[in-house]
Amino acid sequence: MVERKQRVPLCDLSTLSAEDREMAEKNRVEGKIPNIFATLVNHPKLARSWLRFAGYILGRQTLPARDRELAILRIGWLNQAPYEWEQHVRIGRRSGISEAEIERIKQGPEAGWEHHDAAILRACDELFENSVISDATWQSLAQRYNTQQMMDLVFTIGQYNLVSWALNSLGVPLDDFLPGAKNTN
Repeated sequence: MVERKQRVPLCDLSTLSAEDREMAEKNRVEGKIPNIFATLVNHPKLARSWLRFAGYILGRQTLPARDRELAILRIGWLNQAPYEWEQHVRIGRRSGISEAEIERIKQGPEAGWEHHDAAILRACDELFENSVISDATWQSLAQRYNTQQMMDLVFTIGQYNLVSWALNSLGVPLDDFLPGAKNTN
C-alpha cells in the first residue's frame, strides 16, 4: 500500500452543532469515532448525504456479506487504499473470509478462486480498468445473482472506489485499533 499524507484534519467535534456531533457519535467503533467519520464531519452536509448511501451498501443491500467484502477488499487493494483495506480486513473476517483468502485477494481473480468468487474479483478488476464489467463476467455472476444483486455489486464496487479515492486524497490516517496503524507509528 502507498502511504498517504494527511491533508484534511480530524474535526474538532466541539465545533459542530449538536446534530452534526450526534451524526459522528452514531458511528463509533470500539468506543471511538473512526478517523473516516472524524474527517468527513468537516463537511457535515456531505457526510450526512454520503452516510445514507454508504449505510445501504454496507448493511442493507442484497449481496451476501462475504461477497460484498470480497468486492470491497479487491477494489480497496486495486486503489492501494490502506485505510479501506485495514477496515475491511476486519469486516471481511467477520463475514467468513479466511486469512488465506484475504492474502489471495491481493493476487486477483486468477489466484485459485472458485468460479463465483473469481467472477466477483474479476468484476472489480474490469470496472477499475475499463469502467465496465465484460459480458463473460456478467454472465458468470448472473448464474447466481438476480438483477438487484447485479446492480448492488456494481454500486458496491463504485462506492468503495469513490471511498478509496477520498481516503487516499484526504489522507485519512489509520485508526489506532487497526493492525496497520502499529506499522506507521
